[in-house]
Amino acid sequence: MKKRLGIISLFVILFIAFIAVWSYSYQIGLEEAYIPLEDDNSGIKVIPSESGVFERSQFALDYAEMPIDEAHQRSLKTYYNNRAYHGAPPSIPHPVANERSLGGNTCLQCHQNGGFVEKFDAYAPVTPHPEMVNCRQCHVAQKSNTLFKPANLVKVNAPEVGDNNALMGSPPMIPHQIQMRENCLSCHAGPAAPKEIRVTHPERVNCRQCHVPTDKPVSEIKAFTRTNSN
Repeated sequence: MKKRLGIISLFVILFIAFIAVWSYSYQIGLEEAYIPLEDDNSGIKVIPSESGVFERSQFALDYAEMPIDEAHQRSLKTYYNNRAYHGAPPSIPHPVANERSLGGNTCLQCHQNGGFVEKFDAYAPVTPHPEMVNCRQCHVAQKSNTLFKPANLVKVNAPEVGDNNALMGSPPMIPHQIQMRENCLSCHAGPAAPKEIRVTHPERVNCRQCHVPTDKPVSEIKAFTRTNSN
């Protein structure tokens, strides 16, 4: 009788342990898939990954009514030439201060809201993430006095303009990652935007209502493997 009670007790304990482990695993799975809503104290629920789209919305009408400066337009060629590879952070094409100061004291003076810079005879591109003030952690100067060794990274072609529509006449899809680039207007509106990708309707702030991402999620990107060309 005691042996039978012991076996039953063991099965009961195992069953309870199974329920506990399954419940914990199920809850963790929900947390990974769930996108929390944040309250910005205005009563409007905001999805964090979408909030960047609206950060420069107050400038949308200004961009729509702004005349195009034909003499100082950027092109996609210069846009991509300013990057080590497609998707890389843009490099700094002008002289920078030697001190490692944070962007709030230097870079953001021009790149937070853009504007024409007479010193460089160009419009300063607007950063999509001004809250990240340690700019030179990712953005490096093109000209340096230190030793530079070239790498054998494979050249990745940038997406072609006008070749990423799901259907004829449908809105073009987003051919790049959204992370760090949630603020669409910083690259697609204003005088510093490349002319090929300057949007014609910046006043329609909710860009991802019509334009959907077409690139793979980060979790689907395989590990990088280096191949020697020797």
